[in-house]
Amino acid sequence: MRPYRVDIPQARIDDLHRRIADTRWPASLPGADWKRGVPMEYLKELAGYWRTRYDWRAAERRMNEYPQFITEIDGVDVHFLHARSAEPDATPLILTHGWPGAFTEFLGVVDALTDPVRHGGQARDAFHVVVPSLPGYGFSAAPQEPGWDTERVARAWAALMARLGYGSYFVQGGDWGSPISLRLGLADPEHVAGVHVNMLVTVPPDDPAVMATLDEEERARLGFAMAFEQTGTGWRKVQSTRPLTIAYGLTDSPVGQLAWIVEKFREWADSAELPEDAVKRDDFLTIASIYWFTRSAGSSAQLYYESSHTMEKFLRTWIGPWPLAMPVGVTYAAGDVVHPVRRFAEGIVPTLTHWREYDRGGHFLALEQPRLFVEDVREFVRTVGTTPATVGDRL
Repeated sequence: MRPYRVDIPQARIDDLHRRIADTRWPASLPGADWKRGVPMEYLKELAGYWRTRYDWRAAERRMNEYPQFITEIDGVDVHFLHARSAEPDATPLILTHGWPGAFTEFLGVVDALTDPVRHGGQARDAFHVVVPSLPGYGFSAAPQEPGWDTERVARAWAALMARLGYGSYFVQGGDWGSPISLRLGLADPEHVAGVHVNMLVTVPPDDPAVMATLDEEERARLGFAMAFEQTGTGWRKVQSTRPLTIAYGLTDSPVGQLAWIVEKFREWADSAELPEDAVKRDDFLTIASIYWFTRSAGSSAQLYYESSHTMEKFLRTWIGPWPLAMPVGVTYAAGDVVHPVRRFAEGIVPTLTHWREYDRGGHFLALEQPRLFVEDVREFVRTVGTTPATVGDRL
């Protein structure tokens, strides 16, 4: 395991600024709103802010406040943050981000998780926190062979936690982090004590009689899912079928990369009108910058191809069932674009023990509502109960 610090050469920052200034803007329909994509007026202002006011060096300093490392797992150099708690009986916890995300989604919750006494909790709430970057995302290397689907990532995470010396641990994730966390529970049942996700895809069972018993709220959630599948999944269809084609443009144009990402923060977060309503502008610009500096547009999209290229693969990746041996907790934030139905969840997750619904927050819960996120994870782990972890002194 090699210590790692984020340190982008100034020449690459200067190149980013030059490329933004030299952007070739497309023709735009006057008055076009977000239904047609990111409005040009908004994107021009945001890109100008990225070029002249956003401080990447400040973002680097924030990332480098926490120990980071690189270790090779299954032929891929995996980057991860590892923040140990001072509490001797702290519980190991691995957090997994999704797309278009990065390990920085969790920077705002690390201190509360590792030092709960200073953040409204008790010593028993302490965690040793591990936050890896998905292969092909950010500072993790891109796999050089096919086959890196959610199951393979889950096995890599099990190897990482074993390498760190953790004999028992909890897992948490949203977006891609959800199926990866569930797969991790299946891959490493001897060591995973519990699985917590803040996104769960649910579909009706095959029994048509169930549909007749749905209440108004359940029908609304199904209706939203059907509409979203029709109008809101273009990114998934492209990245699941032609990840290289879209990568050329996104890797060459920072404004293109920014638009591809910021659209999702506007649509998936709990925003009233603009992405900034839910997530701080500098936070999603940090994520866009990471994708740009590491040329992750194409390599991150490969996870879609590997895990969702065919309908069979898509269903296996997202729908379950999840015959886990350990307790599972699900958090639903009303501003998310995935609206699970609890009775359907109970049919695919037999060990579901924790279900919480909140009227605020969205897809990027740790970024949008860090206090809510921390308290919900704490509550789930308390209900499961913990035993002192086997903690090695590897790092």
